[in-house]
Amino acid sequence: MRILVAEDDSISMHVITTNLTQWGHEPVTAENGTDAWRILQSPGAPRFAILDWMMPGLEGPEICSRLRALNLNPSPYVILLTARQGLAEEIKGIKAGADDYLTKPYHRDELQVRVEVGVRIVELQTRLADRIVELEKALEQVKRLQGIIPICGYCKNIRDDRDYWQNVESYLSTHSEIEFSHGICPTCYDQVVKPQIAAFVSDRSSGKK
Repeated sequence: MRILVAEDDSISMHVITTNLTQWGHEPVTAENGTDAWRILQSPGAPRFAILDWMMPGLEGPEICSRLRALNLNPSPYVILLTARQGLAEEIKGIKAGADDYLTKPYHRDELQVRVEVGVRIVELQTRLADRIVELEKALEQVKRLQGIIPICGYCKNIRDDRDYWQNVESYLSTHSEIEFSHGICPTCYDQVVKPQIAAFVSDRSSGKK
């Protein structure tokens, strides 16, 4: 997963990016808050960010607040790093919009566990967003089927959105997940099939082929 790392300390940046690479991720780096904010607003921006609290330009909490104000769906997952300790500081960071909070100095395994949690959440959000898109498309199809459908009064073919005529079975198969099982209704049996059977029997009896 592409993960933005915004850290103005070169040593801390090297440690984090090296670990992320070893864990199979692709770090995207920013040395100040202004660059981090620019990257997070760019097309195809990383869905995961590790932000230092204190940086030149914009600080980590300010970036979190701006991200949440955008009302992105889904919104990037953010871990806030800081040397500030204490429950009050942690609450302040979470209120700013961070999803997780890690106090320096931290253990490498702790960072890995937190990153793994974030990756799982991002992947879950992605699958959920994809599912919502699929449901919206399905709902649109249902709405189209519930609307006025132009149908020929003689052959009963249906005109689709591209102005092509299709039989009812083809139209419904294209615009929905309906599958057909074919049968013969009693009326058609009496009016169509039964006379055909009688004619066939009559022809066989008279020696016609």
